[in-house]
Amino acid sequence: MLRHSLRRALARLGPTWRAAPIRRVIQTGSLLLFLVLLFYVCWPYGSADYAQTMRIKEHIPAELFLLLDPLLAISTALAGKSWVRALVWAGVLLALCLFVPRGFCGYLCPLGTVIDLFDWSVSRRCERVRLRRRGWWVHLKYYLLPGTLVAALCGVLLSGFVAAIPVVTRGLQFILGPIQIGMLKGWHLVPPLNAGHWLSIALFLVVLALGLLQPRFWCRCVCPTGAMFSIANVFRLRERKVTDACVECGTCVEVCPFDAIQTGFTTRTADCTLCETCGGVCPTKAIQYVARWHDDSLKPSSTEPRLGEVATSRRVFLASAAGGLALAAGIPRLSPLKQGRVEWLVRPPGSVPEREFLQICIRCSACFQACPNNVLQPVGLDQGLDALWTPQAVARWSGCEPSCNNCGQVCPTGAIRALPIEEKRAARMGLAIVNERTCLPHAQREACQLCVDECKAAGYDAIEFQHVGTQVDADGAPIEGSGFLAPIVVADRCVGCGLCETRCFRINAQHKRLLADTAIHIVAGPGKEDRLFEGSYRRLGEAGRPDKPAATAPGGTTNDAYLPDFLK
Repeated sequence: MLRHSLRRALARLGPTWRAAPIRRVIQTGSLLLFLVLLFYVCWPYGSADYAQTMRIKEHIPAELFLLLDPLLAISTALAGKSWVRALVWAGVLLALCLFVPRGFCGYLCPLGTVIDLFDWSVSRRCERVRLRRRGWWVHLKYYLLPGTLVAALCGVLLSGFVAAIPVVTRGLQFILGPIQIGMLKGWHLVPPLNAGHWLSIALFLVVLALGLLQPRFWCRCVCPTGAMFSIANVFRLRERKVTDACVECGTCVEVCPFDAIQTGFTTRTADCTLCETCGGVCPTKAIQYVARWHDDSLKPSSTEPRLGEVATSRRVFLASAAGGLALAAGIPRLSPLKQGRVEWLVRPPGSVPEREFLQICIRCSACFQACPNNVLQPVGLDQGLDALWTPQAVARWSGCEPSCNNCGQVCPTGAIRALPIEEKRAARMGLAIVNERTCLPHAQREACQLCVDECKAAGYDAIEFQHVGTQVDADGAPIEGSGFLAPIVVADRCVGCGLCETRCFRINAQHKRLLADTAIHIVAGPGKEDRLFEGSYRRLGEAGRPDKPAATAPGGTTNDAYLPDFLK
């Protein structure tokens, strides 16, 4: 009786719940885990000690799903020409897929589960636009994969644009992240969305909308991560088999979510995920999931042509690789930075050198969610495609908290190093520069010590006072109490956290309206920031730095394009 009631309850959820309940339970648990990691573990608030808050919540790595994507691991290693820890995780998952081919796609991938939810709630109600047959599009994933890997080999990382986990992470974070901040912290703390946000959201929605063409169209035809798992299926140890009890009713074909059943009800092994949905609906129990070499009582293979089958094209395959090579050559040339038209971006503390940063940052957006007060925000289209969706510190919105090192802890590729809090506090993001023409004390308008107090409270003591505008009497002696105490930045103590800029902008520019813009800016670039692959930032600081680092272009020559307008 209990079993009958359970089957009826599962049937109400949908036929696939009744046919493959274990798969659906694993999918649900995997999606919930993904959401918990992104919106709870990465949620930085709870106390002023942000690093400690995250350590308490992070029982498993917050970046777990990003680590599991083999396309991300391999392409990042190729682009950076270095070892990345994600290769170990991806290797373990690929090894498990020997027993459950494409198991990540069928059971664990949160994007696949979100697509299933969309197909169940929306796509199945739009039957008129459905594709009724297989066509050239079924092999798109095999054409995207070589293009992505060739581009990575040439130093341009495209996997963050097309791999499954960055797409769903970035899409949900850009859609739900602002809602979470607005509801729990206040809508005034939600930063404005730029063109990069909208482009990422549009990409995520397009991935879902592809389900209008066929169920799980993205997973079946487009996803290059899925293509990598399909290639790994060559080494499978288990597979779907059909016995001679098959009555050719076609029920299995109708329910297969990956279109893995071909003419004669045999299996397209590259696409099968062993989800067992077909076995759950088979009326004669003719479908088995057994060892690859098992051949007892199997249904005879059909000798008829496999209708609807589409062959891959070697020519298109090579063209996709050439396309990846062209993108690798063209995208960096479009960068405004390469053309000397923009300032250097202020990157998170612990970021590796800029060239390598662009090569191994997968644009996953995990650091944005883990960053308190939205210090880190995604770069938009104005900085070129090679910098799109990478993190930058926007100091006028908020400063980098001294007690936080979350961004490095959640970065799956090491583009932002996972630093202890003491090392993070010593890593220079940039350099604060005072605009003496607008700074209230320097301009002798009124006394102000906002930046000095903020820097001292953060424990850096990188801003000190100097006397300006001191008047003298007839004998040339300074008049006591005249003039102002104006701030100056001690360059070898400043880490570019931006707390001073935030304070000046919020109080003097926005609240009191004494200034049109902040009078102190954080500037990045050579000589103003520390970007190390390895080694200690504290030891680097103890070795001493120049008090007046030069603003220089990548070639080493002075270039005013890297300075704020008020210094040109």
